[in-house]
Amino acid sequence: MTQRISPPCTARWKAAATGAGTVLALALLAGCSAGQPASQSATTAIDAEHAGQFLAELGLEGLDAKQVIDQLDRLPKDQRPQDFTAQVKPTQLVLADESGRTANLPLPEGQYYLSAAPYVDQTHSCHFHSLTTCVGQLQGVEMKVKAVNSDTGEVLVDKEMESFDNGFIGLWVPRGITVELEFTYQGKTAQTTVSTAGDENATCLTELQLV
Repeated sequence: MTQRISPPCTARWKAAATGAGTVLALALLAGCSAGQPASQSATTAIDAEHAGQFLAELGLEGLDAKQVIDQLDRLPKDQRPQDFTAQVKPTQLVLADESGRTANLPLPEGQYYLSAAPYVDQTHSCHFHSLTTCVGQLQGVEMKVKAVNSDTGEVLVDKEMESFDNGFIGLWVPRGITVELEFTYQGKTAQTTVSTAGDENATCLTELQLV
């Protein structure tokens, strides 16, 4: 099978960090440029009506964080939005438009999103998964995926999965555990262990070389 190789994800934006919560927050980054302290950014909480309008402008009206993640990660690369970015953090999804406004959507309670890009010979550095810019090497290929809760031995995933058009495989796993991951493709295997307990832990796994 021919491997489709594309450029890796790029850091197109920097989101203002805020705590996770049940209230959707809108950060207005007017006048804030690269290198300025975060304290110079104005952050305001808005009501649900205005939050809904912001999401509607992005074409995401009525969707929660999980629905947005599942939708954007599965998009063909040529259908990815160009007018906003979306970054997955351990407790929230951060959306940012071209004007600098950002909206923080809380992830489902007790759930954690891992996006993994096993590779043969080309990868990139990544910590928080970008749903609109990240690209892995192996796109649209079948591989065996196994995920185990190393704290209890429970098998969370054990099946064949197809990587998305962006070269990633998305997994929803419990928050607050240690997960052992194994990916097998054409007789080669990549393994890693990740924690889903912290608020700054990785959601983007790209150091998964298949050997």
